[in-house]
Amino acid sequence: MRRLMACGVAQAKTVFAYRFDYVTSLLGLLFQLYVLRAVWSSIYRGHDSVSGVNLSTMVTYATLASFQNWLLNPWQFSLIPDRVREGRVAVDLVRPVGFVTQVVVAQVGRTAATLPFGLLLVPALAILGARTPVSATAGFEYALSLVPAYAIITLLSVVVGMVSFWTIELNGMIVIYWMISQFLSGTMVPLWFMPSLLRDFAKILPFQAFSYTPNAIYVGQIGAADAIGAIAIQLVWVALLYVLCVLIWRRAIRRVVIQGG
Repeated sequence: MRRLMACGVAQAKTVFAYRFDYVTSLLGLLFQLYVLRAVWSSIYRGHDSVSGVNLSTMVTYATLASFQNWLLNPWQFSLIPDRVREGRVAVDLVRPVGFVTQVVVAQVGRTAATLPFGLLLVPALAILGARTPVSATAGFEYALSLVPAYAIITLLSVVVGMVSFWTIELNGMIVIYWMISQFLSGTMVPLWFMPSLLRDFAKILPFQAFSYTPNAIYVGQIGAADAIGAIAIQLVWVALLYVLCVLIWRRAIRRVVIQGG
């Protein structure tokens, strides 16, 4: 545990080393949230609700989804591509903590260090129109669903990152991943606004489990009873992605060739 803590703290320090960048990104996020509110207000102009969802619910969902995406999604997509490209993975492999564990703990450390910056933004979320959960139960289930949601985000970044053992350069794939995941996760547009065929397709993928599920629980689009099933699906995705990580890692480690060592 002490070794894991040291790994997480080391990555947390990198966040504080570039704190000005994070503060600047907060200003960018504020502008994004303001624009989102203006856009949705324009769409709803003259309508009390769209698809049974009122403007207050939509603004709350959009604000929360964007904030959650900023806080939980890794700034540096994964440590893996850079370390493979530069050959530093050879040093990682001889450390007393497993390589995949190092990557996961490092991401947790970065998120923990980002949290204080995010807390500065909470009062602004209310000013921009985000309301409290529809009920105390929804608030509790939302907080509960964030745990597997974060695990899914982390495991997905590890899975995509390990592709670098085969391709070395991963920037193009990461851009494609971001575009697909942001759309199908419901971060850009809630699943309830999507055509039924596209919505059904999105629901069988893991992306919606890390954004749409917790936020839909928060605003009441997923009821208290259905939330238990939704969280159970999140846990299933955590298990499946963990197994996938293990299988890919067993193949990836065979790709490592260490010279002179």
